[in-house]
Amino acid sequence: MTRRTTDQTDQPPRPSAAAKPVRWAAEAVAAVPDGIRPHLDHSAQSLWRVDRMIEELRREGSPYTAVADVLRGLGAYAGEVIVRQTGAEWWGSAGDHWVRTPDGRLWEPLDESRRCFGGHGSLRLLCRDAMSGGAAGSRFRSRG
Repeated sequence: MTRRTTDQTDQPPRPSAAAKPVRWAAEAVAAVPDGIRPHLDHSAQSLWRVDRMIEELRREGSPYTAVADVLRGLGAYAGEVIVRQTGAEWWGSAGDHWVRTPDGRLWEPLDESRRCFGGHGSLRLLCRDAMSGGAAGSRFRSRG
């Protein structure tokens, strides 16, 4: 009996807007300490650790310019969690990237990561709101 394995060819095609965020998310996961990496399993619960990592960067007094790429990657990771948990898709335009959930709403995980660094956001709550179908303040972008 031959076992069939799942590979990329079995996956539905991803929109081209996903290419950069998927790469940024993978780079961010690869860069986290070995003790944390196994916990970044693309579950909604893993975003608790991501929020804590961003909070730690802020508490250390890291300048934004020094952590901008890390924040972008962690925001992309949160977007990937939403994509995988809800069947959402990445959307992009003019260098900006959003996640569009099946109900048509657009979410801004990259911006939410920056808000989190500023002490005014949460990737965990963004994901919760996107998964529950509720719009939450600045986390949701209304677009036509």
